[in-house]
Amino acid sequence: MATTTAQLVITSTDLLSDTLSLSAIATLTNSGSATGVTQTTGLSRTKTESNSQYTLYHGEVASFPFASQDQAAKIYIKNLSTTAAEFITIHINSEELGRLYAGDWAFIPWSVAADTSDIKITPSVTSALTIEHMVFFES
Repeated sequence: MATTTAQLVITSTDLLSDTLSLSAIATLTNSGSATGVTQTTGLSRTKTESNSQYTLYHGEVASFPFASQDQAAKIYIKNLSTTAAEFITIHINSEELGRLYAGDWAFIPWSVAADTSDIKITPSVTSALTIEHMVFFES
């Protein structure tokens, strides 16, 4: 059984009046189960060179070896730019989720259901920008 954990640690000494220290850890499991997620797309990098919208992952169930749309999937996306003003906007189909600026990353759940659940990015610049991404999912 695969064991994959995701961890988020947030610390700050000057954001609040007290020191902030927050940690969350989750084991990635199949839907409704304690069995670990066993599949991944593998870690990929996509280099963009325009500010056109790119589809990172198609939402059709046929794109992944899913038995149904109710199965567990998580997406990791990171903007590898080191230029502070460069960002990507993340969309699920036409719904904007938000922006990832240089060095920012996101880890989000994803329901692979249909064309309406495509994961898309739109870079803010026409120069080269590299995005790191991966999907974790159950088989």
